Amino acid sequence: MANKFLEISKVGIEFPTANGPFTALKDVDFSINEGEFVSIIGHSGCGKSTVLNIIAGLYQATYGGVILEGKEVNAPGPDRAVVFQSHALMPWLTVYDNVALGVEKVFKGQKTKAEMKSWVEHNLALVKMDHAMRKMPHEISGGMKQRVGIARCLAMQPKVMLMDEPFGALDALTRANLQDSVMEIQKELNTTVVLITHDVDEAVLMSDKIVMMSNGPAAKVGELLEVDLPRPRERVALSKNEQFNYYRQQVLSFLYEKKGVVDFNSAKQQSDKQLKAKQQDSNNDGDETIADKAS
Repeated sequence: MANKFLEISKVGIEFPTANGPFTALKDVDFSINEGEFVSIIGHSGCGKSTVLNIIAGLYQATYGGVILEGKEVNAPGPDRAVVFQSHALMPWLTVYDNVALGVEKVFKGQKTKAEMKSWVEHNLALVKMDHAMRKMPHEISGGMKQRVGIARCLAMQPKVMLMDEPFGALDALTRANLQDSVMEIQKELNTTVVLITHDVDEAVLMSDKIVMMSNGPAAKVGELLEVDLPRPRERVALSKNEQFNYYRQQVLSFLYEKKGVVDFNSAKQQSDKQLKAKQQDSNNDGDETIADKAS
């Protein structure tokens, strides 16, 4: 049975500036079930990555908080592994050693050297990089580097995998292949995933739930969309699926019609109403001036 094992509760964060505190997030509130794949989407500057950094423990919320399995998150930890947009591999280490670095930190004293070696190789095989384990980062492609970054996170056996636009710098074909690989791995391991993305199709394709952020400052959760599509998901078939296109339209509507909060038509009507009122006030002022002169 699904359970709320990650809760983001009334989270807000302020950053000091020369002009006083800047409120980046305000009352961000949602929960994630164990094994769920959740995407956070919104316009640039809406605080998506800030939410992820608070979950990771890299930022401390000004108010509210994050609860993971009943315990408050207030610092980084191996139970929350981050895959960055940049692969962040150590250039002087081989593919194998980049993954082994995290394994040794987490499992030292728990696994033997032989067990750790086997575990590193297993996780490289999961992302289809076991053939390149002795290569250096400069000898492999961008997509392959990102696979190694994912293997490094998986090898730490995190409760939550946090992905900050991990496919953003990749070409379309590599991106699609890596999306498919992540979905396969997530299904096999039942890993809880939080993905930051700008890509509507990516969010709908990969997610069980989409968190749509309002525009900043003081950004908050504008809407939550449950994506009820069967897995495994095949992108070509889904492109013709009415339900997929319905979910896609809902996200597009929020981002481009509602602009994160307000419907364009409502905003225009309100703007027109205010403009008409100002014009009326101006006309009244003019009439009063003419009347004063006449008197």
